[in-house]
Amino acid sequence: MSGMGEQSAGSEGAGRLLGVDVGGTFTDVVSVVDGRIEVAKVPTRPESVEESVLEGARVLHVDEASLFNHASTHGLNAFLTRRLPKVAFLTTEGHRDMLDMGLVMRPLNAVADARWRRNFSDAMFPLVPRYLRRGISERMMATGEVHSPLDREQAIAQLRVLARCHVDGVAICLLHGYTNNEHEVALRELVRQELGDVSCSISSEVSPLIKEYARATTTVADVVMKLVYNEYIDRLDKGLSGLGFSGQLNFADSAATLVAAEHAKEEPFRLAIGGPAAGTTASAHLGRFIDEQDLICIDVGGTSCDLSLVTGGQPYVNSTFQLEWDMAINSPSTEITTLGAGGGSVVAINELGEVTVGPESAGADPGPACYGRGGTQPAVTDAAIMIGILDADRFLGGEMQLQPELSKAAFEALDTGLSLEDRVRSAWLVCLTNIAEGLFSVAMRRGVDPRDYSLMAFGAAGPMLLPSLLDVAHVQRVIVPPYPGLFSALGLLSADQVYSASRSRTTVLDDDAVEEVASTLAEMEESLLGRFAGDTGDAQIVRRFDGKLIGQSWNTPLVPIPDGPVTAATIAQMVANFHDEYENRNGNRFEALPVQVATLRVQIVIPSPKVAYPPIATRADGETLTPFNTKTLRYLGIDDVPCHEYSRDDLRAGDELDGPAIISEGLSTTFVPANHSLQVGTYGELIIT
Repeated sequence: MSGMGEQSAGSEGAGRLLGVDVGGTFTDVVSVVDGRIEVAKVPTRPESVEESVLEGARVLHVDEASLFNHASTHGLNAFLTRRLPKVAFLTTEGHRDMLDMGLVMRPLNAVADARWRRNFSDAMFPLVPRYLRRGISERMMATGEVHSPLDREQAIAQLRVLARCHVDGVAICLLHGYTNNEHEVALRELVRQELGDVSCSISSEVSPLIKEYARATTTVADVVMKLVYNEYIDRLDKGLSGLGFSGQLNFADSAATLVAAEHAKEEPFRLAIGGPAAGTTASAHLGRFIDEQDLICIDVGGTSCDLSLVTGGQPYVNSTFQLEWDMAINSPSTEITTLGAGGGSVVAINELGEVTVGPESAGADPGPACYGRGGTQPAVTDAAIMIGILDADRFLGGEMQLQPELSKAAFEALDTGLSLEDRVRSAWLVCLTNIAEGLFSVAMRRGVDPRDYSLMAFGAAGPMLLPSLLDVAHVQRVIVPPYPGLFSALGLLSADQVYSASRSRTTVLDDDAVEEVASTLAEMEESLLGRFAGDTGDAQIVRRFDGKLIGQSWNTPLVPIPDGPVTAATIAQMVANFHDEYENRNGNRFEALPVQVATLRVQIVIPSPKVAYPPIATRADGETLTPFNTKTLRYLGIDDVPCHEYSRDDLRAGDELDGPAIISEGLSTTFVPANHSLQVGTYGELIIT
């Protein structure tokens, strides 16, 4: 792995760039070289994920690459499936059940359900079983003063219990450890003394922030991710070297910003959901090329539909995210809402006789009925086959033959008195309605008007489904980017390296706050710069804070702090920026109330080479666009409708066509409904209105 600081923004002279997005079913690989984008899709091998990555890297000539950016749900899947190493948790005596109690919050659909339990509660599938959660006799005050010293003998006795349990790692989170980490550091030394070279993380280094529960779950996640990820990173690095790669290996974090591999191993909890966030980053990056700064980004795959926002050219980012309900992780993350609506979403009849779609999914195996792998329930893909949008002979670029007769049999087997036509039409419309409701929910929660936004449609099923949303969700337009089926992987070549530090403070922003804010920011900047021995190239220092109105229990995250020395004017501008961000996120403004800092944050941003979308050719005078096929669409209305089918490779900038029309490409299909029109943009983007 090469060092940092040798990279420059843009892809000019950067050589070949590779991005890899590892999914549960497929590993998507993209390569950018000399303005050309090359793609590969490789089946993911769950038992040896790095082999899938290396296979795709070899196909796209990784030996010529200067940059290799990687995102994966590898760590996230370990949490979701509970295939976890044996990890212990040490905390202040009397508080070991904080991991089970959580924030004592329920989702709306469980408020009145007495049987509901968190997925990670002791009654379900705990992250750390109760017998591995041990209380340590000590107590630190919120001021950083020692109330009760660390009882070393009692701590050693607890550690010897863990030694007999043969734990793989230990997470340490003592009350108020973020204000004074003396006890946490001493306890880590005892862990090394009694348990040897096990993985160990302390909260004051992983997440030195107020509120012990999120600090605790973050520390546990860090230990787990070290055990799951670090060996994987080493195997991948060794495999890439064996293929002749000598460039920079980066990993995407939960905001889809990049971290060099050697630093990713130090803070692996940041890497949990890099893949989904990369699609939002790709949308923001393409938006700069096509002058679209306000976007609703929707990634529709086989199982789920991920929704996110880009406003003013920037993804909507929060300072925390949840791996599962109430399982909070303290790391900046793109806010993503996930719905159970995708190409594999199962069509069923509920107890009221209504057609439902999702959230259950047929997955990849057995998959929708038309896959011919034993699936008997119809899915959205089966509806698209029945309607005629998908071609059974050209699915996945012709690599997979679908069986329409199985789709028909699956719909006919549904227990309903509806006609076949109504079953198929209802399945299609219900799926669209589910996505539209999710879109409106995201927009309302963030106080934005969808009519001011364009919709970026990507993922394998996004271009097929989302243009039809224009009938119900009145966004300005739907944009289908180049390579929509691999767009998240392109997002990995649209981001910069980012390194972060944060410190909790409870300071009211007035003239008396200048010294504390200035000293804390300076300390964090010095600490971050020290990690790179001064070799930070064209690095930028970005300062932000999480704040709240006096009396609030929640924070408004990531408010900008002005550059330069911290003065009284800086504090005044921080207050003004807070009110602007608060209004942007919540739709209200309360300037009469004082503002209090909750967390100060510093980032070092190091520019990385990025994908540059080349303009596509225009059509020569006298040349016309002609379809390669004409088919019949059924079930969408009363009558069957003829529909032209075009190859995306045949489109040229400025081309226009009216729906109904189908645009086919290797890993995706775009459907333009009747009474809609499509225009091809400068960079090959499809603009549907």
